[in-house]
Amino acid sequence: MKPLIAWAVLALSVSFAAAPLVTSPFTGFTADQLPVPQIDPPVQPAGWAFSIWGLIYAWLLVSAAYGAWKRPRAEDWHRARWPLLVALGVGTPWLAIANASAIWATITIFIMAAGAIGAFLAAPSRDIWLFRVPAGIFAGWLSAASFVSLGSTAAGYDLVMGQTGWAILCVIAATLLALVVQSRRPRAASYGLTVAWALLAIVVANGMTMPGLVALASIVAVLGALALAWRVTRQST
Repeated sequence: MKPLIAWAVLALSVSFAAAPLVTSPFTGFTADQLPVPQIDPPVQPAGWAFSIWGLIYAWLLVSAAYGAWKRPRAEDWHRARWPLLVALGVGTPWLAIANASAIWATITIFIMAAGAIGAFLAAPSRDIWLFRVPAGIFAGWLSAASFVSLGSTAAGYDLVMGQTGWAILCVIAATLLALVVQSRRPRAASYGLTVAWALLAIVVANGMTMPGLVALASIVAVLGALALAWRVTRQST
């Protein structure tokens, strides 16, 4: 059973990485997907930040291949593979879903984020660069991206408040989630650094407007938490 799951992770990692090659590119929800079109919503990071997907795809492929080859029966890898399967299984068709429906894209990206976070939290203590680090980057990006999708969709349906309000709320929510998740694995910096990368791109996209300032404060909070965890760890060793 364990080797089968290991090979399933590899197969889904391949399909996940190949999805952009066979699916129309997704650059944000189009005008016909939302009642209130979202043109450059303030919750959306600057475009260059999305280049991280190349790193995510490649590293997950390397991780899955190594796991199937060297750790097919390892119990510590096996525990983390189950939530990763959820993330990859939902992630493979996600681009097609996002091009079809903003609401379903938002629902499914939260499911994908939950799976990635679960894999990161369950990642084995060994083989750090071959599982925990790529899982942390994957989970960190999705932690931010899920709230970007929520902010764009909610503003697009004119729920309660406008673009700016949803951007501020979602940046704060993403930051709180990041702090909670990071606190569970304080020495695994790949997660927090990736969230900070996404927040930096929101700062660049917004400048010194309120969403940009909130994102800047969030970066300080995330990096401060990482620095504190590192200091505490060093003092205890």
